[in-house]
Amino acid sequence: MSLYLEHFGLREPPFRITPHTDFFFTGANRGPTLDALIYAITQDEGIVKVTGEVGSGKTMLCRMLLERLPENVETLYLANPSLSRQEILGAIADELGIPTDGKATHSLTRALQDALITRYGQGKRVVLLIDEAHAMPAESLEEIRLLSNLESKATKLLQIALFAQPELDDRLAATDMRQLRERITQHFNLTPLKQDDVAAYIEFRLRAAGYRGPNPFTAEAVTTIAKVSEGLSRRINIVADKALLAAYSSGTHQVGGAEIKLAALDARFSPLQPKTPFNLKPLIWGAGGAGIGSLLIALTIAAQSRPLPSPATPSKTSQTALAQPFPPSEPVKQTQPASLRPDTQSPAAALDKIRFATMTRQHFGQYEQWIETVPSSHYFIQLLATDAFHTGEIESFLARATEALEPSQIRAYRSSLSGRDRVGVIYGDFASRKEAIEAMQILPESIKAAQPFPRQVSKLR
Repeated sequence: MSLYLEHFGLREPPFRITPHTDFFFTGANRGPTLDALIYAITQDEGIVKVTGEVGSGKTMLCRMLLERLPENVETLYLANPSLSRQEILGAIADELGIPTDGKATHSLTRALQDALITRYGQGKRVVLLIDEAHAMPAESLEEIRLLSNLESKATKLLQIALFAQPELDDRLAATDMRQLRERITQHFNLTPLKQDDVAAYIEFRLRAAGYRGPNPFTAEAVTTIAKVSEGLSRRINIVADKALLAAYSSGTHQVGGAEIKLAALDARFSPLQPKTPFNLKPLIWGAGGAGIGSLLIALTIAAQSRPLPSPATPSKTSQTALAQPFPPSEPVKQTQPASLRPDTQSPAAALDKIRFATMTRQHFGQYEQWIETVPSSHYFIQLLATDAFHTGEIESFLARATEALEPSQIRAYRSSLSGRDRVGVIYGDFASRKEAIEAMQILPESIKAAQPFPRQVSKLR
C-alpha cells in the first residue's frame, strides 16, 4: 500500500480500512450525528441505538465517541457480542474492577449497582458501548434491558449505546423484544454516502493524508466509485486504494474510470441488493481487501506499461510501521524447562511454567514490576485480552508486538475477575487518557488491526 505514497506526494495512506480518527469525515451528516450522540449519551437516560450497513462507519463513530466524550464519562467497551448474560456481567465487572468470586447473577448485579452508585457520587457517568449488537443472543439482549434499569433515586446509573447492523431493527420488532425496544429513546442511522458525498469524502481523505495537488480522481472515477461501493465508506476506501496503486503502476497521476473498474473487479463486492453488475471481463480475481489483490492489480498493469521499481530495503523502523496485520496464530509447542523442579515450586507455579512460554512469562514479570509503583490514575493501551489457555495465540501476539513496539513497554497480566482465567497484553504508561489516545493514534497499522483501546490502571487493581 505504501508503494504509491511518494508518487502522489502523500504523507500516509489515505484509504486505510482500520478506523483512524484523524480521518473522520464530518460530511454526510456524520459530524452532526456524532454531536447528537455525545449529547444523548451525556444527557439522556434511555438506550441509544446506532445502525448502519457493514462498512458504513459505525466503528469509526464509536472510536470518535471514545475520544470526544467528557473526562467525567467512564467508557466500557464490549466488542464481543456473543457473550452470555452471565459473561456480559462478568465483562462489565472486570472493566469496573469488581471481583466476581463466583457470585450468582443477582449478587453480581447488586455489586455492579453499588459500584455505579459510588461513581455517580463522585460525579462520574458510566457508558457501556456495545459493538455488533445485532449478533447478541436473545438472553443477552434481555440482560441489557435489565442493566438499563439500574438507577439511583434521581437518574440512570448506566448509559448504554448499541452499535449494530440493520438486522437489529428486525430483531427488536419481535413481540418478545417490546420491553427493550421501548427503552431505546434515541435512534441514529448511518445511511450510505450519496455521489456528491463520495466526492467530498475522497477529497477529504486525500487532504488529511497530506496530498496537495489537484484531485487525481476524475469525475468519471468518482461516479464509478459511488456506484460500485454503494456509498459504503469501507468499500470506497478499498476501491480508491486499489485504483491509486493501479495508477501508480501505469505511471500516471490521474485515476480514471478504467482504474476504478479494474479495482472493482479485484474487490469482488457482493451487492447490498441484487442489481445488474458492471459489464466487465473478469481480468483479475484477488483478495477482497486492500492487500494481496492490490498487488495483483499492480503487477498486471505494470506488465502492460513498465516494471515496478525495486524499492530500497526498508529500515527496521519502516518495516515495523508497515507490518501486516497479525495472521492467525499457531499453537506454540510447550516444553518443560530444565530448571523446573517440583520439589522447590508449588504445583500451580510448575503448571504455569509448562503452560506459558518464555516470552509470555517475561512480560508477566514486566507487569509485576510496573504495577507495584504506577499510579492508579495513569492509563495504558489494552492490546489483547483472551482466555489463558490460548497460550499459542498469546505467545504469537507478543512475538509480533515486540517487533512493532518498544518491548519494555509491553506487559502481560492475568485476571480472573470475570470468572474465567484471562490474560491481557497492554502497552505504555500515560499520565492521562488524552496522552493514551494520542499514543494509540500513532501505533503501527498491524497493532491497530487488533482494535486497541485506552484503560485506566485503577481497573487492573
